[in-house]
Formats: sequence, structure tokens, C-alpha cells
Amino acid sequence: MYKFRDATKRVIYVGKAKSLRSRLNSYFADLSGLHPRTRQMVTTAASVEWTVVTTEVEALQLEYNWIKEFDPRFNVRYRDDKSYPVLAVTMNEEFPRLHVYRGPRKRGVRYFGPYAHAWAIRETLDLLLRVFPARTCSNGVFRRHTQIGRPCLLGYIDKCSAPCVGRVTEEQHRSIVEDFCDFLAGRTDLMMRRLEKEMAEASEQLEFERAARLRDDLGALRRAMEKQAVVLGDGTDADVVAFAHDELEAAVQVFHVRGGRVRGQRGWVIDKVDEMDVRDLVDQFLTQFYGEQVELAEQTADTGSPVPREVLVPELPTDADAVAEWLSGLRGSRVQLRVPQRGDKRALAETVQRNAEEAFQQHKLRRAGDLTARSAALAELQEQLGLDSAPLRIECVDISHIQGSDVVASLVVFEDGVPRKSEYRRFALREAATEGDVASIAEVVRRRFHRYLKENEEAAVEEAKPGIDPETGRPRKFAYPPNLLVVDGAGPQATAAADVLAELGITDVAVIGLAKRLEEVWLPADPDPVILPRTSEALYLLQRVRDEAHRFAIRYHREKRSKRLQVSALDGVPGLGQTRRAALIKHFGSVKKLRQAGVDEIAQVPGVGRRTAEAVVAALQAAQAGERES
Repeated sequence: MYKFRDATKRVIYVGKAKSLRSRLNSYFADLSGLHPRTRQMVTTAASVEWTVVTTEVEALQLEYNWIKEFDPRFNVRYRDDKSYPVLAVTMNEEFPRLHVYRGPRKRGVRYFGPYAHAWAIRETLDLLLRVFPARTCSNGVFRRHTQIGRPCLLGYIDKCSAPCVGRVTEEQHRSIVEDFCDFLAGRTDLMMRRLEKEMAEASEQLEFERAARLRDDLGALRRAMEKQAVVLGDGTDADVVAFAHDELEAAVQVFHVRGGRVRGQRGWVIDKVDEMDVRDLVDQFLTQFYGEQVELAEQTADTGSPVPREVLVPELPTDADAVAEWLSGLRGSRVQLRVPQRGDKRALAETVQRNAEEAFQQHKLRRAGDLTARSAALAELQEQLGLDSAPLRIECVDISHIQGSDVVASLVVFEDGVPRKSEYRRFALREAATEGDVASIAEVVRRRFHRYLKENEEAAVEEAKPGIDPETGRPRKFAYPPNLLVVDGAGPQATAAADVLAELGITDVAVIGLAKRLEEVWLPADPDPVILPRTSEALYLLQRVRDEAHRFAIRYHREKRSKRLQVSALDGVPGLGQTRRAALIKHFGSVKKLRQAGVDEIAQVPGVGRRTAEAVVAALQAAQAGERES
């Protein structure tokens, strides 16, 4: 276990690792190749502390305790916020009340949900009040009707037992509320059988009005249960978890299934602190979410465990056994952690996955699709940067590499605050690849705007419409200059880009650098940055442009590095020269398909014998094993 502290000794990140040396090397080997949030965390950290534990379960528990104690800014907390409505039952009051609630949990109050919409709670509550006529009014309304000695409308239509005027005693009203809680907790069969028995007895005793009332109550309960469709026919208690993510963010969705029915749903969108795959996301989520839920249950004196008997995930975490053991300790009985493979559970997991992807897509488009917010962002950029007009076209350059190898760059384009992906460009850097990010930025800017000037000259010679290719009628690749050029970096990067533009004689393009550490905006040759408000739409737009450029650069870098590693796997194979290697690639189409081929298939390629084929298979298997270990 390790903690990063900043210069003020505040804990900013908590993590766990089997090899602390390897983990720290991954953080500090090359800052330029790190995930943006990781880079910000590493550059903010001033010291590191560590604690050795003996088991993975102890590590999980200590990690959760540290996150709860220190609340590190770079660790994700899956807290419930006010966006999710729940049905609250105030068991701590003399006459418990049922109501829709958003906010922090309170001791002595039972909560059911969360629900996707408040109207879903009110609709269910309206159906159940005829069966469980508990009070739903506020304390002020309750006191007023107690004083005037007359019930409210719900009391007159039998949707409230009217404890305010003494129609029922405190014990009778509490019994009604407890039956209501039992029904929502999933003990529906017992309630239905009891009402059916009472209805039969009333009918035998010729109490037809009471029997009719009980019949209507049964119908109301059945309609309420229909709204919570059965998704797992065996009455399983389970949580189903799914993720959707990219290089920078992740969305998680959870369906809470109790008694085979979906009783609640919730989700979050988080910033990824490190390069995390689904296994890592599952590990992080399970530890933090269930630890938080158990703590809330203890604070509110809730008797039911928030940890279900079964947790269904898209992929098992690396230390799955330790996580399952830790969850079992929280629940007090065995918890299964598994990936559903077939049947209803698999179908439900796919539904949750679609929900996660939809939530992630909506998150990405919410502010980007807001025309008012985009207009405000562009106007604010014009004001803060002192531009002559709003930057309707913004281009951003980002560099990606690992310790100076496979250096690539991306150029993304935003018009009117919206990405224009058809005009994205990527560059494999050659001249400045070994000279650092500043030289790389200069090379990309020089190549991009040299093409712009060249295309304009060609258009003038051909007397063609500016920016349009006369042969295809489509816009040229680099035909239009941006109003604002954003480079990933601080003052030196911005100055280098501006110097290139001045060298090329381009004076109508504004240049800024956006530094990741403190999200500062740097103007060329300016000793002090421009600080935009953290909540401003302008800063959000610049971050989105920069993050999109980073994502696009990382993807290109990984493609290029993967191709290089795949081809290099064939280097040094005895008897395999350049000609035979080219023949193999041409025959199978790619190294990936070559890996799937057997010795006999490879030996059938003209010029490749069986001995060479065996050597090729051995080399590819060794390279694949090395990639897995790394």
C-alpha cells in the first residue's frame, strides 16, 4: 500500500501494488507518456509513503480505510449524490412517514431505491397506499390537521389511516409501515398469501364489502409488482455491474436485483486516474462502492446488508478471490463474484452494458450539444484571450511517445465547439522525434501550415475556388486555417508554435498552450499564464479539445507501436530473410492471422520449409508471451 502526498503533506492518492518499485517506475519513467490525470497526480506529488501488508484482503481493507480517512483528490469516490431519488421511511419518528427523498442518509430512516425518476416512486407509492395507508404528509401538515381535528384529502379517500386525528394508534400505524417496508424489501409472496387468506375468510363469513376491498388490494399489489418486472426467475439477489470507457473517462451502471426483480438502478461517470482496463475498473468499483454502502447502512442502522449474495461483473478483477473474500466479510456470509456466461443473467448483463454505454454517450454529448453553452464558451474565449472574433474553428496538437520512441502527433479540429472528425490528421514525426516535445510541436505546426500555404498557391494557379479540390469538388485536407491553435503544453510549446507561424508569414492565427498540471492557458512569450475560472464553459471547451487530441494521439501511437512489435517478432528467425518474411505477410495478410496459423499452414507458403515454419511459430509464441508479461 502506498500514499502520495503533496508539498503541504496532504494525501492526494492512495493505491496498492504487489511491486512498489515497478509501480513507481511506471509513474516516473516518462511523464509525457502518462495518462493526463496520472501526469497531474505525479507532478503534484512531493513524497511517497508505503505500508507492507501480508494478504490481498488486508490491502483491500486498508485501501478503503485510507480513502475514507484522507479523501484523496485523485481517488474516485462512488458516493450517492442528490441526483438519485429514493423512497424514504422515517422509522425514527413517532408516526413514520413515506416520502421521496434526495440527499445524505440519516440514522433511523429506511431507504428503498434508488429509482431512475421521482415520478416512478410517486406512481408506485400511489398504488400501494390503498393497501398500506401510512402517512405521507410533512410534519407541518400533520401538526395542522392534528390541531383542527380533521384529516386531509388522503384520509377521506382511505389512502391514509389518519393517525393525525386518532383513527389508528401509534402501534397500529407502525405495523402498517412495517408491512409496507416488508413488501418493498421483497417479501411479497407472504403478503399476497396473507391477503388471499383474509379475503377467503371474509367471503366465508359473508363480509362481501371487506372481501371486495381485499380483492382490490391484491390487484393493487399485483400492479405494483408488474412495474418491477421479473428479470431472474429463480428469485436471485444480485447486483449486475457494467462499464463503458475510453482513455480518459468511464461510466459505470449497477442494477440491484432483489427477489428476481430490479429494485434499483444507479450510475456514475468518473475521470480515470490511470490507464485502466475493465478488470481494474471492476476492482476499484467493488472495493469503494460496497465499503461505502456498508458504512451508510451502519450509520442509518439499516438491518439489511447492502452486499448481495451474488455480484455479476463483465470481467473478474486480477485478485478476484481476495475481493470475494472481502465482500463476504462485509456481508457476513459467502458472496459469489462471477461473470455471467449464458441465460437470463447473461441477458441482463447485456442490458446493463447497453445502459452504461448510453449513459456514457449522453455524458459526452450533454454539454457539447448545448448550443447556448458552446456559444458562451466561444464568446468567453474571445474575451479572455483578447481575440478579434470568436474562435469558430479551433485546432489542437498533441504529441505521444514512450521515452522518445514511436513519436507521433495528432491534430483535431473543432468547429462551433463541435468535433469535426473528418478533418482530424495524424503525423509520424521524423526530424524532431529525438529533440523533445517543443521541437515536435514546431515540426507538426510547420508541416500543417506549409500544406495550407501550398494548397492555397495551387488553388490560385488553377483559379479554383479557395479550399476546394477542383477534381473531386471536396474540401482540401489543409485548406482552412484555424482561428485558434491550441498546443498541449505550457509557454515553451506555445512560443515554438507561434515562432513557426511567424516564420511562415501567417499572422491571423492565435496560439495558446494548455498546461495539464493546473489547466493554465499560456500565451506565446508571456511570462504569466491566463487563469480561467474552473467552472467556465471556455475552460471546459479547451479541456475537451485537448483531451480529444490526446485520445487521438494515444490511439495512433498504440497502433504504430503494435505494428512495430508485431513485425519485429519475426526478426532473427533462422532461415527467414526479408523476402520470405514479406511472402508470409502477403499470404496471411497480417501478423495477427499468421499467429493463428499452424506449422503445416505456414510450411505451405512457397519458399518456407517445415523447419522455418516451426521457428516462426516458436518466435511468435515467445513474443506473445513477452507481451502478456509486460
